[in-house]
Amino acid sequence: MFEAGSKEIMDTGRSETGLAFEVTHRMVLSIAIPMTLGFITTPLLGLVGTGVVGHMGEPNALAGLAIGAMLFDLILGSFNFLRASTTGLTAQAYGRGDQHAQQAVFWRAIISAVGCGLALLCLSPLLLAAGLKLMAPDGAIAQATSTYFSIRILAGPAALANYAILGFVLGRGQGSIGLLLQTIINGINILLAIILGIWLDWGIAGVAWATTVGETVGALAGLFIVLRGFRRADRPARAELFDRHRLAELFALNRDILIRTFVLLGAFALMTRIGTGFGAVTLAANAVLMNFLMLSGFYLDGLANAAEQITGRAIGARYRPAFDRGLKLTVIWSFGLAGAISLFFLLAGPWLISVLTTSPEVRQVAGTYLPWAAITGLTGALAFLMDGVFIGATWSSDMRNRMLMSFVGYVAALAVFVPLYGNHGLWLAMNAFLLCRGIFLALRVRQRADQTFLAAQ
Repeated sequence: MFEAGSKEIMDTGRSETGLAFEVTHRMVLSIAIPMTLGFITTPLLGLVGTGVVGHMGEPNALAGLAIGAMLFDLILGSFNFLRASTTGLTAQAYGRGDQHAQQAVFWRAIISAVGCGLALLCLSPLLLAAGLKLMAPDGAIAQATSTYFSIRILAGPAALANYAILGFVLGRGQGSIGLLLQTIINGINILLAIILGIWLDWGIAGVAWATTVGETVGALAGLFIVLRGFRRADRPARAELFDRHRLAELFALNRDILIRTFVLLGAFALMTRIGTGFGAVTLAANAVLMNFLMLSGFYLDGLANAAEQITGRAIGARYRPAFDRGLKLTVIWSFGLAGAISLFFLLAGPWLISVLTTSPEVRQVAGTYLPWAAITGLTGALAFLMDGVFIGATWSSDMRNRMLMSFVGYVAALAVFVPLYGNHGLWLAMNAFLLCRGIFLALRVRQRADQTFLAAQ
């Protein structure tokens, strides 16, 4: 399914735009390694937050953090289209060598991000009430969730601005800058979570304030770095930024990615919601294990980012050989790293669980379901990579449609396996969902690439 397209497309040795480029292992890794290192700090942040609250020895507080973090993933994560669309559009403009278009993409993304962030602040009381009703936690768990949410929402505009900034630097293949920004955001967050949560005994409130400060500092640093690289001669006019045709294209792209992201986060939220029916201890154990799933995803996202940039750049340059070569190399590296991370969790998982929680009950239950969480790297490897390919190519409708197909299968798996196997069935359904996402997207790649490069000729 990953082979090159028709012979007449592949035999060309040059780009239609004269901007041909060679894709090598070194190019792939120069983007993937910095971003992998940067993204690993994000789940490490989750591990630290879980560890800080877990050492309070209260399953209710840990469950409240799990629900609060899930609500934030559901809300802020729904705006991941700001990062994804910015990466794809920037990469294609970069492939064309169009500095002016790159600046226009960036400013549209920043304006959208700040506007959405301010809207979230205004709507935060309603969002919290809806989230609590959706998750239906008990009294003590609901209180912990409310504390975390009410503080962290203050960083909404900064968090969304960080999506746009990161999307821009990734679209240009600037993995080292992406690493720097992720390190600033998550480094500050981790340090303050320990200081405020443990040393000052602020608990879950300290974890929330740490996130708020980290996001704000990261956004300011990102703006400073990006704006320093802009040339005044390439600055777009205000009328161009609000051009109706460009905004309509951006809206359609963002709409499809929003639907795809919302369904994905809805799948995780559904898992948490069903998990509440198994009691606070099992919910807390699942929260611990979800860190392993997220760590696997972030670990592989560096390669997905490499696929985004190379795919978008190849399409912008109208150079099919770079597209096919980039796809082949990123597939090889993705499955190799996925196998390594799964093996690591199988071996080191019991120790990591003991680090994350002091509750004997939570440790025991988490150990029972550890293998399911450990293999999510392998079952999700193709899905993470294909997301990168389709984002870089801006094939948003295909991403949307295949995500919906996968979600239907996920719901069916939940309906069958959870009544039969309980929490084992819950994790089985999640792994099946990840696997289906990758397969459904991969089956579409060749035909979609043929259409795109033929249309560019």
